[in-house]
Amino acid sequence: MKVDTMRAIDRWAGVPLCFALTQLRRLVCRAEPKTPPRRILFVELSEMGSTILADPAMRKAQRTFDAELFFVIFKKNAASLGFLGTVPDANIFTIREDSLSTLVEDTLEFLRWTRRNKIDTVVDLELFSRFTALLCGLSGAARRVGFYRFHNEGLYRGELLTHRVAYNPHIHIAKNFVALINALASPLPEVPYSKTLIEDCETVVPKVTVAPDAVADMRGRIAAAFPGYDPARHRVVLFNPNASELLPQRRWPPNHFAALAQKILDRWSDVVILITGAPAEEAEAEKLRGRVSDPRMVNFAGKQRLTELPALYTIASLMVTNDSGPGHFSSVTDMPTIVLFGPETPALYGSLGNSQAITAGLACSPCVSAANHRKTACVDPVCMQAIPPEQVLESVADVLDRGGLVGQRATADEAAGR
Repeated sequence: MKVDTMRAIDRWAGVPLCFALTQLRRLVCRAEPKTPPRRILFVELSEMGSTILADPAMRKAQRTFDAELFFVIFKKNAASLGFLGTVPDANIFTIREDSLSTLVEDTLEFLRWTRRNKIDTVVDLELFSRFTALLCGLSGAARRVGFYRFHNEGLYRGELLTHRVAYNPHIHIAKNFVALINALASPLPEVPYSKTLIEDCETVVPKVTVAPDAVADMRGRIAAAFPGYDPARHRVVLFNPNASELLPQRRWPPNHFAALAQKILDRWSDVVILITGAPAEEAEAEKLRGRVSDPRMVNFAGKQRLTELPALYTIASLMVTNDSGPGHFSSVTDMPTIVLFGPETPALYGSLGNSQAITAGLACSPCVSAANHRKTACVDPVCMQAIPPEQVLESVADVLDRGGLVGQRATADEAAGR
């Protein structure tokens, strides 16, 4: 289904259903169990990058309660859980959202699945989604923790939570996720949860170890796409020009990517640029490749599966990406990553890895939030167009010439000395 269709269903069906389930819950009261959480289900459906951002919270839940972890996610996004493997494959439930009928079918099966697995606690990672509120409320779990609007003008999602956590738009989303676990661990009830200090060290993403065979196989694929590739002579720079249809305004203009590519190839004769993407994005990647008349600009879209990206990231010297999943996937390796932001803010959704965020800093940016269901009225994302290739090139040079991300050039104004 299209994103706007899903938003409409979430609104027009979700609001009355959340209200009805709230009234039913009030009639059937259930005391919270005295035993600690043992089988914790995390709910995050729509954003692949959020599975990486939520990993520190999941690991904290595992350590704090010695709990078995479970996860429910849209089927098309499930592969993102394979990067770190924090949740076993057998404990992942996927929901298809390609049509309303499959969505309903899988939702009913989900309710049976939670009971078969004796889920006692549900952690809703979504920001004010009525659908996930209903999944949690109907899961059969005695503990249900998630973000609650309190006096904010947020989205109504009923009164289905046992632990209501204040969503804080002024701290990183990874810390908001940790706050959900702190709410579960609180010895006394709080209004609102969670009155705790969350240090930066609590949001560190572990690094993965990539097998030498996987690296060798990936080098072979690069050589197949660019026959002149020599690992001893060439450095690889990755371009990820894609962003999900959930928020297409996050895309840096293709002509900016092309201009940056030409500048990089002209300046560093040992660099090969690989355009990454899913198989469905191969045609768009080819259009971008065609904008640059240099054989070292290579269309690599569809040449690797999602879970094989760490091998590619281990080889690459650098990636330039829109604010999308790969910006977060790269945090499981040490590869420097430059992430371009516009409709969103890196203060809330910045990568937890070796990264640098660049934004134009326009007055209208960021324009999406939990309060507007992350839907913007913008049809002309000047915030992305205003990031000049020359500014990004400076950050690329910091890595290729000096071996690391030096400083944080947050805005175009700062880069220009204004």
